[in-house]
Amino acid sequence: MKFSTAITSLLLAHTTAFAPVELSKNVLKSSSLNMAFKSNVFSPEEVTFADTTETIVRGGRDLFPLLPKAFEGVKNVGVIGWGSQAPAQAQNMRDSLKEANTDITVSIGLREGSSSFSEAKECGFSEEDGTLGEMFEVIKKSDLVMLLISDAAQAKLYKEVIAAMKPGATLGLSHGFLLGHLDSVGEKFPEDMDVIAVCPKGMGPSVRRLYEQGKEVNGAGINSSFGVHQDISGRATDLALGWGIALGSPFMFETTLRSEYKSDIFGERGILLGAVHGIVETLYRRYQRQGMTAEQAFLESSESITGNIVKIISTQGIKAVYDQLNDEDKKTFETAYSASYLPSKEILQEIYDEVSSGNEIRTVIMHGERTSKYPVAKIDGTETWKVGEKVRAGRDEENIPLNPFTAGVYVATMMAQCDVLLESGHPYSEVVNESVIEAVDSLCPYMHYRGISFMVDNCSFTAKTGSRKWAPRFDYILDQLAYTAVDNGAPVNQELIEAFKTHRVHEAVSECCKLRPAVDISLFADTSTKEIVIQ
Repeated sequence: MKFSTAITSLLLAHTTAFAPVELSKNVLKSSSLNMAFKSNVFSPEEVTFADTTETIVRGGRDLFPLLPKAFEGVKNVGVIGWGSQAPAQAQNMRDSLKEANTDITVSIGLREGSSSFSEAKECGFSEEDGTLGEMFEVIKKSDLVMLLISDAAQAKLYKEVIAAMKPGATLGLSHGFLLGHLDSVGEKFPEDMDVIAVCPKGMGPSVRRLYEQGKEVNGAGINSSFGVHQDISGRATDLALGWGIALGSPFMFETTLRSEYKSDIFGERGILLGAVHGIVETLYRRYQRQGMTAEQAFLESSESITGNIVKIISTQGIKAVYDQLNDEDKKTFETAYSASYLPSKEILQEIYDEVSSGNEIRTVIMHGERTSKYPVAKIDGTETWKVGEKVRAGRDEENIPLNPFTAGVYVATMMAQCDVLLESGHPYSEVVNESVIEAVDSLCPYMHYRGISFMVDNCSFTAKTGSRKWAPRFDYILDQLAYTAVDNGAPVNQELIEAFKTHRVHEAVSECCKLRPAVDISLFADTSTKEIVIQ
């Protein structure tokens, strides 16, 4: 089945909690009828993911000579904001357009008095040469406005941003959140403008790090989804693809803004951030109750995930974790998987429903309004992560254990997340990127390097808000339902295990592994990006 068929149910299942939005017939909108995209600049290709065929575009620095054509009509790109994504995307865009010998200017727009002016200057942007300025002044002169301020700020300022844009300018997003907010309040984008999204499937710092580290191997970076929500000019698809190529994306797959915000906001509250945090906390305590030292408990929980399990998944797929176990360890894995799958899926389904209904979007906006009184605080001050500092200091990278119980819990949660997305109509490319690739190639390396806060707090405000909210729910439900079932001798659900072994997602993951970045991310390498450490 084609991607257009796979996503039809998602597009039709527009939640009743959102006010209906009438769409003008003369404005091209993303729909199930035009998902098999074409390009006048790049070369789309069909790839089979399990039982579906989807269209992608492969990236690479060898495509940079095509950027002038993709950016035809664009003289000024305004990157608005300086959060997780903006520093990386702005620098990658600037460097790629320069290498492509264009005269396109990339400028940073910040609110007046922002402390980020100094950081932007350190990255080579300046007021003297016109590449750094007040946000609305930058917006006014930009042909492509990459709106990368926080989602909560977008919800607050979008009317002013759109009003400041010049006629014919394109609004560019890296998240579908703003559309979700507009849906929830019964509004829509003006119909006389192109609206596109390019959404890297990883935190901003990883987008920059992999771009820098892939310069000698025809590029490496973070996969991106892209969506064309409105195409008045007829050039929106090529501009979106050019944007993704300039960021260094190894491949780009199509989505819609609604599909993107549902899968993205959901995913980061699940296995990408919130769930893995909860899993580590609860396993760390469980292993100590079973007699392990604190250091061994951290090694068998967090280190086993970030230093062994995700590395196997990254290059060989999810099922490879199970296949590498001996017969006795496979039984332990099956016990943990069987007990953890449904409890995890219960929370994951709740998260998806909260996102789809608009409730989670409203939560982020309300949290944004409280931050002046209740600023975002550290989350790595517990015993778990203090012990983790000691373990990392003496880490033997080549001898990190693959704990089969830990693997069973982690993989069960990852598979449950895949199933919630598939059952909601998301295509395999989106499911695998939002549930697997982003976790193992972008996020977990940060937790492995410096702990949970270093991973979570280098993500967006929306992501860190959701992770903090939902991690305790996974911690609680696994402790209360999954582990008690194991301790009470509940039999392994063989149907669940067989469903895991034969799941079609394994084929999709294997195909995506072939498209992964040419290099593994290194947190030790020099970089021009600045990572966040909350004190």
